[in-house]
Amino acid sequence: MISVIVPVYNIQKEYLTRCIDSILAQTHKDFELLLVDDGSSDGSAGICDEYAKKDPRVRAFHKENGGSSSARNLGIINAKGDYISFIDSDDYIEKDMLEVLYNAVTEFGVKCAQVGRNEIDEAGNILPDICIPPKDKEIITDRDFLKELLMHRGDCSFCTKLIARDVFGATGDGYEFFPKGVLNEDFHILIKKLRTIGDIVSLPGYKYHVFYRVGSNSRKETKEEFSRVFKDSVDNADMAAQIVRNDYPGDEELKKIAFRFGIFQRLEYMLHIPVSQMKKGSECYEYYRSVVSYLRKNYFKALGNKYLSGKNKLYMTLFVTFPAAVRKLHKKIKRL
Repeated sequence: MISVIVPVYNIQKEYLTRCIDSILAQTHKDFELLLVDDGSSDGSAGICDEYAKKDPRVRAFHKENGGSSSARNLGIINAKGDYISFIDSDDYIEKDMLEVLYNAVTEFGVKCAQVGRNEIDEAGNILPDICIPPKDKEIITDRDFLKELLMHRGDCSFCTKLIARDVFGATGDGYEFFPKGVLNEDFHILIKKLRTIGDIVSLPGYKYHVFYRVGSNSRKETKEEFSRVFKDSVDNADMAAQIVRNDYPGDEELKKIAFRFGIFQRLEYMLHIPVSQMKKGSECYEYYRSVVSYLRKNYFKALGNKYLSGKNKLYMTLFVTFPAAVRKLHKKIKRL
């Protein structure tokens, strides 16, 4: 059986019902749906209860607001299935998504399979691809999957994947949860679990549809959220480098790619940190200075890294020389 976990928090009725209906219409019939209400105050909780009353496959859970990670974690604890699928409550899926994913994991005897996803805005326009799915079914080793993630070509989203329940820990052994209070949580837990997962089957086509809604709780674009997400991205890059050192100790190519990832994420941080937080005495000042210090310390090593583009190296040169001035100029040009 597959356990489908959907965190729910203040989602407009039409989006939530579209999401749930797309799951209940699956051609793969052996599944349960866990709707985890994360302290909604807009009537979403009632919708979850209504579906649970009329469909025996649906179970509704209610908790205080704690974020998507805590809602997913509650779902994992209560899941009865051998495999788990995570779906965001304002997205929706094709009716055969679970079937093609389940067929892939059983055919190849792997713990994880993934499908392609696209983003659709409120006007119905399909946005440019985030990740391009393969033309044909392919098996990717954990090492190569990590490489693609660190090169910003892979898909770290758990929503496009069907994953074996035991990846998160069997009952009695404890669970390794999604981290709370951290953005980019999918990347965080996925790279930690890749060695446990092993090979991943990647499938062609688009079966998962991301609904890009301005103001979505998972897609807020405030200065505060920007600051957090890029800081967490730097921390994840350091964690990825440590994982490479521990799990792939003799892989020099992967070490260079992990180093490239750490530089790239720090450059992204520098391009998005609010200018006000670059001043001495500000909340982010010490972290900001640590990023600048790292870039300066590793400047020549970065220039010799073939995986960094010429544009990356240009920004590197500018930020190690005039960090505040370059950020102010970038803000003026991009109006960020």
